Amino acid sequence: MFDRIIKFSINNKFIVSLFVICTIIGGIYSFYHLPIDAMPDITNNQVQIITSSPALASSEIEKLISFPVEVAMTSLPNVTELRSVSFPGISVVTVVFNDAVDIYFARNLIFQKLQEISGEIPPELGKPEMAPLTTGLGEIYQYTLSSSKYSIAELRTIEDYVLKRQLIGIDGLAEINTHGGVVKEYEVI
Repeated sequence: MFDRIIKFSINNKFIVSLFVICTIIGGIYSFYHLPIDAMPDITNNQVQIITSSPALASSEIEKLISFPVEVAMTSLPNVTELRSVSFPGISVVTVVFNDAVDIYFARNLIFQKLQEISGEIPPELGKPEMAPLTTGLGEIYQYTLSSSKYSIAELRTIEDYVLKRQLIGIDGLAEINTHGGVVKEYEVI
């Protein structure tokens, strides 16, 4: 078979040259017209629901916040996956929709469900809110503060009042989420 291809190529130099020129022109056209992204977004249609409740442990967050939100979201149409993570002080429920579903339609459905379940979660435990419209590539960096010189409460205060305020000024940064630590409280008598 290879012998026939080589024999055809030698006997029909014009056709082979024309084919090579067409291939080069097609390659040059594709080079200038194909949309290329350095980091293509391969994220599925997902909406995150975040509830902050600093006073609760992760087991309480799971039972009192994550579970009711998950139950409410199971009845939504075109949901392919539902998952949650419960950290101390914060609940993150991720609802994944089919790729054909418009993300704004999905967010509208979730907004309506959040309105329906607003009475099920006591206000003092926190209010479930949708995360900003971002992709899976949105969470770029996580860091941890640790020190033998400062307590956990002092590290949280440094994070909230120094680092967070300095980092939020970075161009293109949407938000900074803080997890853990002990939030400093002031009591006025």
